[in-house]
Amino acid sequence: MLQLLLTIIIFLIIVIPVGRYMYHISIGAHTFADPVFDRVDGVIYRIGGVDPKKGMNWKQYALALVGTNAVMVFIGYLILRIQSIGLFNPNGIEGMEPTLSFNTIISFMTNTNLQHYSGESGLSYLSQMLVIIFMMFVSASSGYAACVAFIRGLAGKTKDNVGNFFADLVRITTRIMIPFSVVGGLLLVWQGVPQNFDANVVVETIEGTFQTIAMGPIAALEIIKHLGTNGGGFLGANSTTPLENPTILSNLIELYSMMLMPGACVITFGKMVRDRKQAAMEAAGQNSVTAPALNEGRSLTARIYGREGRSIFLAMGLIFIIGLSVCFWAESQGNPALANAGLNQSMGSMEGKEVRFGIAQSAMFTTTTTSFTTGTVNNMHDTLTPLGGMIPLLHMMLNVVFGGKGVGLMNMIMYAILAVFICGLMIGRTPEYLGKKIEGREMKLTALCIIIHPMLILAFSALAVATPGGMEGITNPGYHGLSQVLYEYASSAANNGSGFEGLADNTYFWNITAGLAMFFGRYLSIVIQLAIAGSLMKKRFVSESTGTLHTDTLSFAIILVFVVYIFAALTFLPALALGPIAEHLTLWS
Repeated sequence: MLQLLLTIIIFLIIVIPVGRYMYHISIGAHTFADPVFDRVDGVIYRIGGVDPKKGMNWKQYALALVGTNAVMVFIGYLILRIQSIGLFNPNGIEGMEPTLSFNTIISFMTNTNLQHYSGESGLSYLSQMLVIIFMMFVSASSGYAACVAFIRGLAGKTKDNVGNFFADLVRITTRIMIPFSVVGGLLLVWQGVPQNFDANVVVETIEGTFQTIAMGPIAALEIIKHLGTNGGGFLGANSTTPLENPTILSNLIELYSMMLMPGACVITFGKMVRDRKQAAMEAAGQNSVTAPALNEGRSLTARIYGREGRSIFLAMGLIFIIGLSVCFWAESQGNPALANAGLNQSMGSMEGKEVRFGIAQSAMFTTTTTSFTTGTVNNMHDTLTPLGGMIPLLHMMLNVVFGGKGVGLMNMIMYAILAVFICGLMIGRTPEYLGKKIEGREMKLTALCIIIHPMLILAFSALAVATPGGMEGITNPGYHGLSQVLYEYASSAANNGSGFEGLADNTYFWNITAGLAMFFGRYLSIVIQLAIAGSLMKKRFVSESTGTLHTDTLSFAIILVFVVYIFAALTFLPALALGPIAEHLTLWS
């Protein structure tokens, strides 16, 4: 418990300054690194013919994002198909099969990193660098750019300008992703993670057998896979293997890397909303010379509105702590089936876990990677106890617990809009959020955005268990087999990428259906959320009254948590009851 508490406290300490730094990047403010990065950005803008000062409305921004990603998908697919060429291919890896190439390129462009292949045997170093690592940078930056544009829309300083996608993509990549990755990558190399271009090494073990030790640019991939909430491993076993995660210090570096940016996005949101409120109040009336007392009161109100970010952060934190507690408790109870077989379970369920991490850090990593939608693993989720495995599954179904690349924040705000709508119905008032009225158009788009995620998970899961192509991939009978299917599509739709494994998923059926779930789960949500932001930014601010529901309080954070859980129960409880819950009841009977 002390390990978990200290891990969370350190996260809270480091996330605030990173959130402030991201805020300065988001608003184009001056930073200490501008003399260097301005030159780098300028070169990229000239090569791409981009005017960074030219604003876009939400439609233009969404089109630029989807179009740029589509070009990258085409180029990446081509590289995967022709990776058998001798360039950076010392291990002689062949070209990737068409449906697997489709699944892989969609997976990495959507920031999912669902791997139906093993990196050490399925990719050349050329593909690892030009496709996998490159996509990890740009897919994460694309997601954060969409989040920043979404926040600008909610802040509503203009009527039709949410920023410039290309400028946001470049600034986030050069000023956040690359510098943080260089520092984090060097720390991982210090801890023993390989970084080279050597061919795999074959060694003779002390038992007299031979083992292949993977080589390659592992550290470069390892840091961005966590920092960009990507999750795809250089090796098939991901961060359970000592080559990717050799020590407890490397484990903490990777843990904080995947927590940092999603948490910082919420801090950035709070500061940008505060700026919006201050600007709106200054535009509404008198200046500080003619009315200093009034202006001071407005500044106080603006600071209060800055607490919007705190209420969102608190709601996410509460769900995370609940999930972490259940996962840690469930794994600490051990496995009664193994206990009945005479095996010692006093240390908890250590099946599928690394001894160097133990129950606490395994539960922390498991809950974090599926809450922050990263997908990396330091233990095998398929071997978790039923309730322990239900937590990562549930958090991907919720897709609001911090999330990755700003997605968790955007999704949680959808639930915040739903919460104020429900509360508005209860007190007979038109709902308001961030000083704007929530009307029919916004509610329809919000409902559509929220319902897409469970529809993708449940529809594809139903298709898998009802067709021969899907059933052929299920290797575990009964409740656990259903949990594996649910986990595969929850991971795909949430753009998480982790897996229960056990599925024979490198087939036409699973490659294509999982690829479609990843694609629609990513781009439909982003486009709809940008549309909501575009609608709200055109509305006038409404004055507060005694009946205004304050959304910056502890009570609203608790309401938000209940709304999220109630919606999850209405959509996912029947499926969970047939999967992990039924398996738990059977195991402990």
